[in-house]
Amino acid sequence: MNQPIKDPSFADAPRAASPLPEITRVPTLWTFVGLIGGLGLGLLMAMRAPGALAPLLAVAEPVGDMWLRALRSTIIPLVVSLLFMGVVQTVAAARAGAMARRALGWFYILLAGGSAMAWVVVPALLALIPSPPGAAAALRASMSAARTDAAGPLPGVGDFVASFVPANVFAAAANDAILPLLLFTAVFAVAAARLANRQRESLLTFFEAVGGATLVVVGWILWTAPAGVFALSFAVAAHTGTAAIGALAHYVLIVTLTGTVMFLAAYPVAVIFGRQPLGAFARAVIPAQALALSTQSSLASLPAMLGACRQLGIRDRAAEFTLPLAVALFRGTGPAMNFAVAIYLAHWLGVPVDGWHMAAGFAVASVMSFGAVSLPGAISLVTSCGPIALAMGVPVGPLALLVAVEMLPDLMRTLGNVTLDVAVTAVVDAMPGLDDEAEV
Repeated sequence: MNQPIKDPSFADAPRAASPLPEITRVPTLWTFVGLIGGLGLGLLMAMRAPGALAPLLAVAEPVGDMWLRALRSTIIPLVVSLLFMGVVQTVAAARAGAMARRALGWFYILLAGGSAMAWVVVPALLALIPSPPGAAAALRASMSAARTDAAGPLPGVGDFVASFVPANVFAAAANDAILPLLLFTAVFAVAAARLANRQRESLLTFFEAVGGATLVVVGWILWTAPAGVFALSFAVAAHTGTAAIGALAHYVLIVTLTGTVMFLAAYPVAVIFGRQPLGAFARAVIPAQALALSTQSSLASLPAMLGACRQLGIRDRAAEFTLPLAVALFRGTGPAMNFAVAIYLAHWLGVPVDGWHMAAGFAVASVMSFGAVSLPGAISLVTSCGPIALAMGVPVGPLALLVAVEMLPDLMRTLGNVTLDVAVTAVVDAMPGLDDEAEV
């Protein structure tokens, strides 16, 4: 006989991973100042004293390359640990009841839909709004071989499919074979979720410790970002002139427009599937959106999102369960904007990406959100976009320069995430038969 579904209040939510250690605050403004200072000085020296550039570049290029290598060295351990924790949390959430499973289903539909949208929209935007003439070519020429060499020639279809299963997972990590590494990590995490509590908790504690320690290292590296970005941008501007400024502005525009599509998609999702009047939904989310823009934090916007749900008549049991779960596991704009960054890097560096490797980028972008945590945008750019680019065979070096301008697209990320969080909560609340559905 069917039993009433358990009321999945926030207190009944699945165990979250232990809080990650608070990292050193990323000096975002000073990083942006370092970018502007490096570009300005590089341009000035190139125009006024080109003869003096050689000794300055002999210092700036090794410094920038060293900082880039330090940043890249953290990608694999951080991504593996965060993905493991995210998958374990997701499996635990799926066991919490029908509401959790439906919420997770909608999360993935929207995340995969965002990746698919970016796959189509970003190339169209690049064709519709081309980069400034000569900017991409000049930037390619300015980057050192150590920063632009791809992982190697793209393999054929058979080799590509066979590479999904790594013969040696450690060799895959050493060679930046990110897709088989992430696939192994996800399968390993699902298997760990089936272990006895003591064994599962031991593994989870281990990966929490690895992720936490790596985040501390990332924080230290990014604390030196103003100097690293200054050195990188100085070298780029010295080689390319004003092309660097135009290319960065074009990058911000393309990625922000991609996020805008996801932000706007929240409204029809709320109206069609959440059965909310358009005007009422738009008015209700304004306070949460304002807080999102001022704080650039979905977590800080959670009280305002709960208020929006109450204003829309969404039941407390749905809002108090779905919204915290969404903040923890669902970043609606993430796959679309992260995939857009990787596609833009391929366009920027002139790296050909075939359909199979675009599919690999799509797959990694669609799942990496479950391995993300609430971190400053500069860190999220490295941890979320780096694996996608590596899966596509695209160099990740330019991400170090893009860290400096991430504060601008990050506004759209947070705005879209908050709006999508409220929209998906409305969808979960509107699903029929939830009250009397049996607990499985």
